[in-house]
Amino acid sequence: MNNEEIREYCLSKPAVTESLPFNDTALVFKVMDKMFALLDLSEESRGISLKCDPEMAIELREHHPEVTPAYHFNKKHWNTVVIDGTIRDKLIYSWIDHSYNLVVQKLPKTKLEELKSL
Repeated sequence: MNNEEIREYCLSKPAVTESLPFNDTALVFKVMDKMFALLDLSEESRGISLKCDPEMAIELREHHPEVTPAYHFNKKHWNTVVIDGTIRDKLIYSWIDHSYNLVVQKLPKTKLEELKSL
């Protein structure tokens, strides 16, 4: 799995936009203006940071050494997954789905209705 495959997968979700706010070193993915993923584009550090619910954040860190807290957000329920081939693509996609769905569930009712109409 490479950055372009992850980018395409994130953008395949309804109402997802991307931006380059960190000096072209990372892509930020948002649904209805709420961030759910950050893809590191730097050569030395290949990874994706994802929002998680508290239980999943703990479980991922306990069972997968490639998953670490995402300190760049200074929020304890964000994880960074190092994309180095040791984690199956299917797992990364399911974690992206989890992050996306977590943000969607917390959208205000008006934005949720707008999303459903797309």
